[in-house]
Amino acid sequence: MTGTEELEPNKRRKMSEEPKNPEVTPVAENSLDEITQLDQLDPAELAKLGYEFVTKTEADVARDEKFLSKCGEGDLEGVKALLKEGADVWYRDEAGKSPLHAACAGGHLQVVDELLQAGHQWNAVDNSGKSTGEYASENGHTEVYERLIQEGCRVELILGVIDRKDEKAEEAANKDYLSQPLLYEGEKLLDAEKNGVMMGWEKPLMERHAKIICPSEGLDILNVGFGLGLIDDEIQKYKPRTHTIIEAHPDVYAHMLKLGWDKKPGVRILFGRWQDVMDQIEHAFDGIFFDTFGEFYADLREFHEHVPNILKDDGIYSFFNGLGATNQFFHDVYCRVAEIDLRGMGMTTEYTPINIDPSADQIWEGVKDRYWTLNEYRLPICRFMD
Repeated sequence: MTGTEELEPNKRRKMSEEPKNPEVTPVAENSLDEITQLDQLDPAELAKLGYEFVTKTEADVARDEKFLSKCGEGDLEGVKALLKEGADVWYRDEAGKSPLHAACAGGHLQVVDELLQAGHQWNAVDNSGKSTGEYASENGHTEVYERLIQEGCRVELILGVIDRKDEKAEEAANKDYLSQPLLYEGEKLLDAEKNGVMMGWEKPLMERHAKIICPSEGLDILNVGFGLGLIDDEIQKYKPRTHTIIEAHPDVYAHMLKLGWDKKPGVRILFGRWQDVMDQIEHAFDGIFFDTFGEFYADLREFHEHVPNILKDDGIYSFFNGLGATNQFFHDVYCRVAEIDLRGMGMTTEYTPINIDPSADQIWEGVKDRYWTLNEYRLPICRFMD
């Protein structure tokens, strides 16, 4: 999930997709095999995606190797000169290390700026999957790391505006998920491909979320996405006056009915995609939680646009924060993007850190991919601005 392609989203949440980059990538013909994220595509397919093929001479390769070296040394003037000579800003060595990786590892902020202005991908990863941000953070270069975060936010916010003009592909992906059978296996809810829709290790997080959106008893609460029912079980402990649950998947809805959720006092189930049932909401809420599967960040942002209309003035909104949760750098970018988007809707966002460690192999037994690899969960607490 790198380069110009949108990553296969974190299996738990499609809002956890890897950030995108709008640049068209020139690919050296004699180094194509090294571009691992494209190695499944033939030249014709790559050309359709807008990739430009360039056959490099030995002199070109020597120049680009020198360019990579100058970036690592922090030689700004040397970098500028080589760029004028036609150095390939997209060059990679045998390990997939890019000029931006080299500059970030050395903490050379001015070179980083120069490369970004020249069109280098902010979200490039090497052959081992390590991002430019990780090169900076692992070497203690906080200024460079922050600069990359800012660039990531700038690009993602621009692309977000573009993407909102054409949402058909994301809607189709969501409907495809809803048409597939789900399977409850103990503390796991899996889709047809054994991706984790929700898992029991999340229970402590749901306890904290429920405590945040239910600061007292007798409140009006909305939850979007039932899953294993972890947060809904917790919400019930606070004896809500009303407890509205929106659930779109027919298998989960059937599971809810089997457990008797439709008969619980104060509980109202709205069966359908949240996009299709919002007009059935009858009142504002003291607390709102959002946690869906099979959607992208754009869907989360779209829901955020509804929150100011259905949240009481002193209410609290939160969501499952699985944004980029297999890479700390991308997670940091998306947390910042979400905060900026919510600020534009008149809401503040505070992230409360919670230490977690769902790394044990037995937790993920029978699950296709791990959708979480971080050691800290940032619980979002969103309120209206004063």
